[in-house]
Amino acid sequence: MMGHSHAVSGAMLYAVSAPFLPPLLLGTHLRPADILMGTVLCAGAALLPDLDHHDGTIANFLGPVSKALCRFVSWASGGHRHATHSLLFVALMGGGTWAGVAFGGRWFTIGFSFFLLAMALKALNAHAPGHGHHTWLTVVGLAVLGTAVMDRFMPDAPGWLPYAVALGTVAHLLGDCLTKMGAPLLWPHKERYEIVLIKRTGNKMETNILVPIMSAVTFVMLGFACLGPTVVN
Repeated sequence: MMGHSHAVSGAMLYAVSAPFLPPLLLGTHLRPADILMGTVLCAGAALLPDLDHHDGTIANFLGPVSKALCRFVSWASGGHRHATHSLLFVALMGGGTWAGVAFGGRWFTIGFSFFLLAMALKALNAHAPGHGHHTWLTVVGLAVLGTAVMDRFMPDAPGWLPYAVALGTVAHLLGDCLTKMGAPLLWPHKERYEIVLIKRTGNKMETNILVPIMSAVTFVMLGFACLGPTVVN
């Protein structure tokens, strides 16, 4: 799947689940602001497995910095669609985010939110057109502004952030399981799991059917979650 599609799928899963799963898993109901922020950050987290792709969407969101990071992760993880496309990676991202929130406090929360927001902006094409330095500088600038806004509403230790990160990575794996290459969900076991619905990246099934449906569901559920009654524990 394309980076844009992954981001939309992450946003959809968070928007759909936010009114129901966090009360069960976290023991709290989310505020409308938490749901909106979580939806955007989950869209960014849905790009995390592609840290192993040196020329993917995520490789260009912070210019040479993200290029170098993706090359390193690709080398360390065995290449594209290996270690980072597994349930183990989901656990590492979710657990690592929990540890960062618990022990890193607000500095980690805001810093990682900037990172995720920048990925979401890049994947959703919310930047200047093109592929040069003006593109990633736009992403950085918008991410700084967006993070400054979130800083006013973000708790110091948001319990929903690890949930959003884990859910975003799960969304990515599910999306890749719809393609021919599949994903090695049980890595280091090498078997790949797939139900081929998208035969070619960027085909009409993906861009004209799946993405519009996921986008519509996201906005409908955000309206339901944010305009309906919300209880805060």
